[in-house]
Amino acid sequence: MTTTETASPSKLRKGISGRLLYLFILGDVLGAGVYALVGVIAAEVGGAIWVPLVVALALALLTAGSYAELVTKYPKAGGAAVFAKRAFRAPFISFLVGFCMLAAGVTSAAGLALAFTGDYLSSFVTVPPTWAAVVFLVLLALLNARGIKESVRSNVVMTVIEVSGLVLVIVLVALFLGQGGGNPSQISQFPTGVNPGLAVLGASLIAYYSFVGFEVSANVAEEVRQPARVYPKALFGALATAGAVYLLIGLASAAALPANELAGSSAPLLDVVNATGFGVPPWLFGLIALVAVANGALLTMIMASRLTFGMAEEGLLPSALGKVLPNRRTPWVAIIATTAVAMVLTLTGDLASLAETVVLLLLVVFISTNVAVLVLRRDTVELKHFRVPAVVPVLGVLSCVVLLTQQSAEIWLRAAILIAVGVVLYFVSSAVTRRNNLRAEAEAA
Repeated sequence: MTTTETASPSKLRKGISGRLLYLFILGDVLGAGVYALVGVIAAEVGGAIWVPLVVALALALLTAGSYAELVTKYPKAGGAAVFAKRAFRAPFISFLVGFCMLAAGVTSAAGLALAFTGDYLSSFVTVPPTWAAVVFLVLLALLNARGIKESVRSNVVMTVIEVSGLVLVIVLVALFLGQGGGNPSQISQFPTGVNPGLAVLGASLIAYYSFVGFEVSANVAEEVRQPARVYPKALFGALATAGAVYLLIGLASAAALPANELAGSSAPLLDVVNATGFGVPPWLFGLIALVAVANGALLTMIMASRLTFGMAEEGLLPSALGKVLPNRRTPWVAIIATTAVAMVLTLTGDLASLAETVVLLLLVVFISTNVAVLVLRRDTVELKHFRVPAVVPVLGVLSCVVLLTQQSAEIWLRAAILIAVGVVLYFVSSAVTRRNNLRAEAEAA
């Protein structure tokens, strides 16, 4: 089947260049996770922190290949929901995939809002965490509504800051080791009595959270200039950069501190910096961590609002969510709706449980996207686009299934409740639509 795809006019402004897209993806991947997850990974694999990070990067690249093909083939806002609609031609499946992505986005934003208002913020000012989270999300919504170019440019500044913090850790540890400090042999040591293979598999699920974020870029494809040319380069370049930084962070952390000290820390990278003895002020790292959290939350809310807009444009959500500001051309109704949901979710759980729920929901989305690549191979388009070998999406599906087996029953239950809410909303919305259609037909008669 051949489909004629042309670059039809978009209601959204094309304000993202290849360089901005690269920094957009890098900023979302190099988010707040690495500043806290190093300790959690160390608890699983000891000093071999770098191993699950490399495994997680390889698994993420499989699904990233599928995204590169579909985004360049169908460069429209909506991401995975649009891909599912084209591939499966079942409104319910399309809605379910889009809702999982949307639920993951707002859940992630809620978790990041809680992270922002936690210990790092309290080192500067003491405020009620709940109100601080609400104000934080409102400020993000205002920046999001101002314009995609302004939002992405803010991301550039914050990405430079958070990457600088990670580079600082690597440089300080390198100098520390050069002076004879630390213990490099720790980077290959697993905890006593632990099966290395099983430990790496379990830790890879945690490490995978550090790489999710690349899928967010699919929802701004409609605002990217020349997506077929720049998107694959930006996507794989950002993931490769993040992988290299994470690898060095894993090696540096394990070489600087024993695994048991990292595992018991809520701010492992700050402890690593302190261990080097170079006298970096603790408040400086607190500020960098706040910037990293804010950056991740901003990009997540951009994704959620664009996904909501795209689903509304595809008829999967009420058309009102597709309204844009006349001058700014940003989806203001979608921004308000997603921000409100994120505010509610800040009251439902802690950062750890929200993060694990995000991963589970995204794995469901990734399975759909990898399958959609294979299904849509028979749909040829006139647009020049990126193409991956068929084995890549197959391996992508298998990798997601393996990671799903590592999730706990508690997280499955939380995700099931969220999905059940989506199913109810879908059937309620369908019933309302049918009733309105019947009323319109009756009035016409």
